[in-house]
Amino acid sequence: MTNIIGHFINGKIIEDTAHTQDVYNPSTGRVEKQVSMASRATVEEAVAAAQAAFPAWRNTPVMKRARVMFRYKELLEQNRDTICRLIGAEHGKILHDAAGELQRGIENVEYACGAPEFLKGDYSKNVGPDIDSWSDFQPLGVVAGITPFNFPAMVPLWMFPLAIVCGNTFVLKPSERDPSVGLFLAQLLQEAGLPDGVFNVVNGGKEAVDTLLTDARVQAVSFVGSTPIAQYIYSTATANGKRCQALGGAKNHAIVMPDADLDNVVNSLLGAAFGSCGERCMALSVAVAVGDETADRMIAGIKEGMKTLKVGAYSDNANHFGPLITAEHKAKVESYINSAEEQGATIVVDGRKPDLPAEYADGFFLGATLIDGVTPDMKSYQEEIFGPVLQVVRVKTMQEALDLINRHIYGNGTCIYTRDGEAARYFADNVQVGMVGINIPLPVPVAYHSFGGWKQSMFGDLGAYGRDGARFYTRRKTVTQRWPTSEVREGAVFSMPTLG
Repeated sequence: MTNIIGHFINGKIIEDTAHTQDVYNPSTGRVEKQVSMASRATVEEAVAAAQAAFPAWRNTPVMKRARVMFRYKELLEQNRDTICRLIGAEHGKILHDAAGELQRGIENVEYACGAPEFLKGDYSKNVGPDIDSWSDFQPLGVVAGITPFNFPAMVPLWMFPLAIVCGNTFVLKPSERDPSVGLFLAQLLQEAGLPDGVFNVVNGGKEAVDTLLTDARVQAVSFVGSTPIAQYIYSTATANGKRCQALGGAKNHAIVMPDADLDNVVNSLLGAAFGSCGERCMALSVAVAVGDETADRMIAGIKEGMKTLKVGAYSDNANHFGPLITAEHKAKVESYINSAEEQGATIVVDGRKPDLPAEYADGFFLGATLIDGVTPDMKSYQEEIFGPVLQVVRVKTMQEALDLINRHIYGNGTCIYTRDGEAARYFADNVQVGMVGINIPLPVPVAYHSFGGWKQSMFGDLGAYGRDGARFYTRRKTVTQRWPTSEVREGAVFSMPTLG
């Protein structure tokens, strides 16, 4: 019988078989599990459990909340191999890549352990005669996270550890494509000592999402995914009075200057473009070469480096990347390659027919693809491909490259390869992108900074995790007080009060 992946509500796993969806092993193309798809009633049950748990949890001393996170970090590390195998089996990510994903998530748990420090408010004595003022950061209540398939461990760990340690209760809606990791993360959190109802997981599709967006008990929603859905999430959540951060799509450019160390550029681009089969919102999908000579030398190096790339199943750490998540997504990525070719670009390395063992013939594999002669009017340039495809755009000057990036609708991540400090500084100051690398291919901020793009890559005022995350999941309350002595008696004051 096919394994059913259920929900985690109020400390218990609930298997709802009324409506299920297939979960594939992308390496073989076979259905190996099914996931319960939550109805509105199931989601409302999870929200009710979170609401009931909130009063006691918000009043739990912050040090005790942090101790749960300390234990949780240990459990995540102890169960590293199990989590990585779950990621590989349902997403297709190679084990070494899954380990990197998990480590990035664990670093956010480490940051959450510092809650007693970053939740401290400010205190000022005698702001006026015998008047003191202080502020603190208080939790919102029930909050929700809607997370994507490409990082089933890391992105949820961007959200719920910080939200929970700040005193909120949480409902997670992971991707129905690879749901097992979210359920396992919940079980480990329970083992770490988190009270029932504080963290809940509901699997599902649009009905589950819409319930979270419209339920009046949910105070805030965090989302990571594609831009059209991010726009919908943000507009629906805010229309229903919720705080929302919605991270959308990307088209990340790398400018390659003539003075760049091309050996380093080639190695960087191979990993940044094709790692995780290109299914990263921070993947470098466009290399903008300044000058034809730079482009020709770079392409020759990348083409040679691609000969060594190994595509295959998640369990073999010798492989560089695995399959795409679904057959439908594979077909979509192939359509972008086709369109680039039809619009006049040159397919330098074609990954549409990868050489695979017979046992993986039905898997959702696509080889690394390199395309030259891409221009801004092409569909493959304008839209996010989200696959193992690197496109090369040729320009004459750095300013032309910078203008190209700034005109694009996305502004998630970018980088420049150069030995010129003046060029690097000018680029960092003037590029209209939220996360910038200087000779760094994937400028993903560490856990104690915050993640967030510009333009249509992010909707909302506060980024994910770090200091922005702590502020997103709390609201400041400021108290001004005075205890006058019995001798003090004041008459009515009708002018604007001052504290001088």
